[in-house]
Amino acid sequence: MLSWGFFVAQWLGYGCSFNSGEFSWRFPLAFQCVPGLVLIGGIFFLQESPRWLMERDRHEEAMASLKVLRSGNEEETIDLEFREIRDVIAADRALGDITWVSIITKSSWRKRLLLGCGVQAFGPLSGINVINYYGPRIYEILGISTRESLLIVGISGALSIVWCTIGLAILDKFGRIKPLMISAAGLAAALLVNAVQGQYFVASNTAQLRSMVAMNFLFSFFYTPLGIISWVYPAEIFPVEVRALGNAITTFTNWAVNLIFAQFSPQALTSIEFKYFYVFFCFNIIAFLCYWFFFPETKGRTLEQMDELFGDQLVPHAMQDPAAAAAAMEKNEVLHAEVTSMRGGSVA
Repeated sequence: MLSWGFFVAQWLGYGCSFNSGEFSWRFPLAFQCVPGLVLIGGIFFLQESPRWLMERDRHEEAMASLKVLRSGNEEETIDLEFREIRDVIAADRALGDITWVSIITKSSWRKRLLLGCGVQAFGPLSGINVINYYGPRIYEILGISTRESLLIVGISGALSIVWCTIGLAILDKFGRIKPLMISAAGLAAALLVNAVQGQYFVASNTAQLRSMVAMNFLFSFFYTPLGIISWVYPAEIFPVEVRALGNAITTFTNWAVNLIFAQFSPQALTSIEFKYFYVFFCFNIIAFLCYWFFFPETKGRTLEQMDELFGDQLVPHAMQDPAAAAAAMEKNEVLHAEVTSMRGGSVA
């Protein structure tokens, strides 16, 4: 959706550049209402989360929703996942109330938060927003006119739609971490080539000019995995009870970093021009190393399996060991009954 947003905005900017009046900025500004209206309408077609329904003891609705979401699976597999979600919710309730502070004080959640903030921060730290926002300024340094630069940016945005469509189609085939590493390496290489060429740029060298424009197109291609996964990964790693808070913090991180670079990038491009790309080259190298050493693969894992991955599994997985899960559930119910009985006795 971000790629579609950039695509529409870029071509609106190019089209409106032919108008010299107030329409050239009023229409693009007003057009932002359209995606919001589409989003509001789309909400009514979404399925309720099975886990959210089960947390509110609406088990029949949860099973119906799960069957819709897992329509290609066998009945037994769906039933096992239903029991697994039920067991984990029961174990969560036994732990007591969860506060906002828990996401920082609980080590497994804190680790998820750091990883989520990290992958979101590496998005703007890749340099993508500087190139998207200040593309005309970058191409002006190369001697390209404003209208031609808007056309180049628009073509790049159109290609991003193609890259993202392909990326979404193959995302679950290759996982999360390997594509992120390939993305970081490709972004670093494209930025390094342009930074070096920018230092020794000769305006009369048309081959060099074309090469630098091509590197920006290549940069857009390699950004695709990061652009998709930086939003998918945080949503996958947080448990339901802190997902809203976790995603809020990670998204804030993305836009905070974006805002910082948006503020001083024009001055940096004016002062040091393409040498500014060395900064983002370094950030992409750091991102590559972080993906390699610190980020676990989350492909194909359920929320309950994610708990086990981060070290806070509460009950055995029903999908992996139904007998152990049933025994743990029975033990939990007995303990809950004893605690309830003791509380009732003390009140009496």
